[in-house]
Amino acid sequence: MEIGAMVIAVAGVAGTLGGALLTQRGAERTKRREIELVRAHDEKRENQALRRTCYADLNRDARQFTTALNRHLHTLRERGAEDADRAALDAAKDAFRDRYSEAQMIVPDTVLAPATLVHHALTAVYGQVKRLERGTPEVGESMESAVEAQQAIWDPLREMRAAMRADLGVG
Repeated sequence: MEIGAMVIAVAGVAGTLGGALLTQRGAERTKRREIELVRAHDEKRENQALRRTCYADLNRDARQFTTALNRHLHTLRERGAEDADRAALDAAKDAFRDRYSEAQMIVPDTVLAPATLVHHALTAVYGQVKRLERGTPEVGESMESAVEAQQAIWDPLREMRAAMRADLGVG
């Protein structure tokens, strides 16, 4: 019976050790899943913060570019543009270009589509304003058509802002 007792003892020790090992593995697996969930949550939160910052900057710079175009058109009508006026317009254009380039790498297509419409509208008006400034407008371009095109940018700006807010889950 000594061998039977020995087998029973070995089986008992093996069962105890095996149970502890299985418990440890289960706990490790649970801990790993918990860490993955925390990481995924953190990544989601960081991604949303990145998009929020990008959206705020893009919206601000698009509005400032639109306003700069409006100011420049007023300046052209009142007295003609000077170097400082051109520099202010170009600075607004450059800031918007940089934000739009950043947005192209960050934002989802649901936001990029209206942002692209804003980009095209702004650059089209900028081109028209520069041609008017140089005295070489294309057929159909006039100060009035430039003013109308500049004012028409506000609608795509509102659509872009609405898409950004929807993506962030705001209102």
